[in-house]
Amino acid sequence: MGRIRLAAVVAAASLVVAGCAGADGSSGGNGALKIGAWYPLSGPVAASGVPSEAGARAYFDWLNDNGGINGRKVDFTSVDTAFDPQQTLQAARQLVQRDGVQAIVTANGTAATEATFPFVIQQSKVPIFGTYGGSSAWYDPPQDGLFGTQALYEDQARVAVQWALDEGAKHIVIVRDDPEAFATVDDAATATIEAGGGTADRVVAKFGSTDYGPYVSAVKNKHPDAVFLILPVPEAAAYLNEAALQGLDAPVYAYAPPATGALVELAGKNAEGFRAVSLTLPPTADDPAVAEYREAMKKYAPEQEPDFYSIANFAWAKAFAEIVKTISGEVNSESITKAIESASDVETGIAPPFSFTDGHLGTHSVMRVEVKNGEFVPVGDFVSP
Repeated sequence: MGRIRLAAVVAAASLVVAGCAGADGSSGGNGALKIGAWYPLSGPVAASGVPSEAGARAYFDWLNDNGGINGRKVDFTSVDTAFDPQQTLQAARQLVQRDGVQAIVTANGTAATEATFPFVIQQSKVPIFGTYGGSSAWYDPPQDGLFGTQALYEDQARVAVQWALDEGAKHIVIVRDDPEAFATVDDAATATIEAGGGTADRVVAKFGSTDYGPYVSAVKNKHPDAVFLILPVPEAAAYLNEAALQGLDAPVYAYAPPATGALVELAGKNAEGFRAVSLTLPPTADDPAVAEYREAMKKYAPEQEPDFYSIANFAWAKAFAEIVKTISGEVNSESITKAIESASDVETGIAPPFSFTDGHLGTHSVMRVEVKNGEFVPVGDFVSP
């Protein structure tokens, strides 16, 4: 399924195989490999958490029905956090102390996940792999036991605004929400625009706004060649709908979060021509690995339409499994961590290849996508800033 080059020390490792899951978080023989994750399955950002959980679970269910990992089944436990850091820490304690997971895989939320670092990766030595979200500070310098599979938001911004520059834009207006987390993405976009000979301006919206009339009016008054959105799905759709009402036809680019079918549903015909970057191939792509994803979703998560959230987490779960398959001997938190650290060119057929030998962030690459005839289609291959 994948192509992985691993350091010889991992391939040659010979560890004692335990017969079943142990109190020390180990799992050998045919005992189930216990992994866990947390997601906002309720609350204001459940629209990302629910499909993310469904994608990861669909992959692990598919994997179990196809032999598991070297004959070992995967026991995947997910916990709702409502996107609250304190609830996430409680979920982490439940997963590590009560459920005995050997790894956290495809968790969701930047601030929420960061709240667990002291307990999970520092105290308990349980690796965290493939969080949806993340900060550049997580990986510079690398933290023991923390591994990313998502190009940082700053990387996404650089690729998106460079796309606008390449298409002739000179004056780009950035529309973002007011929390500080969005400001750092704004900074990366601004630096890229200015380095490319353009000028950057901005309109800052209140987080959670539903009335985008005043914000679109402010953008229109700045006469942009292009607009770059750093907004969640509902607000990005609100911008597109209001821009259509006000006759603002400047092309719109965005980072990855709005690149999902929900955006097209909310904005309808006003989403046509919307450009964004994606962490994966579109869920409608014809590639065999994407077709496998759709079949798994149809069988194991029929209530969820394929989308960019579920396909990303499906891909990251797949990458994790491909790495764990290379472990010779006992599978536990320590051996999983060592295997990830030594993994490079991990192929899923859905996401860009992941390599962890030079750092704990597996990729900086994204794919440019555009809405055509009501669905996102790829524009070229994966690119890095």
